[in-house]
Amino acid sequence: MYLIVGLGNPGQQYTGTRHNVGFMMVDYLAGKNNLTFTHSKWKALVTKAIVWEEPIVLMKPQTFMNLSGTAVAQAAQFYKMQPANIIVIHDDLDMEFARIKIVSGGGDGGHKGIRSIIEQLGTKTFPRIKIGLSRPSSPVLPEKYVLGKFDPAEKEMIEKKMPFVLEGIRIFLQEGIAAAMTMINQKK
Repeated sequence: MYLIVGLGNPGQQYTGTRHNVGFMMVDYLAGKNNLTFTHSKWKALVTKAIVWEEPIVLMKPQTFMNLSGTAVAQAAQFYKMQPANIIVIHDDLDMEFARIKIVSGGGDGGHKGIRSIIEQLGTKTFPRIKIGLSRPSSPVLPEKYVLGKFDPAEKEMIEKKMPFVLEGIRIFLQEGIAAAMTMINQKK
């Protein structure tokens, strides 16, 4: 079984913000498979299904970004999941806008949601799908930028990458992370 976690902040005011691109990706995967999220005991919206012949749990933590690790760790413990089977989708300010990259572990890169997951799981070794946002130009603060909504051109760029992210997840589930990294990371 795999846990696929999209990071974001709960609440209507955060819908469509750059920081919620992880939520957008799991919503897209759920929509493509006619799945509906329900509230869980882990303070997260979840849905379970068989996708690409693999059992998955899609998750959107509802604890706000900085506490995402709580829901992830509780679900991982409940399902007795190894960190290698937890895929976290999140934004990355240090990558070019709309660039997609799969990594197998590493530090938090200043991302507080990833930091929370590392702290709660007690390891850095879980796969991640990073979606580039690029750093804002001065004087816009990064915190304000990520909580801002995508402009129409940005939203279109992100939406064009959604099928590509799904293909990366499919390859990860069926062929492993090395194959997914080879396919995803070489494309700009």
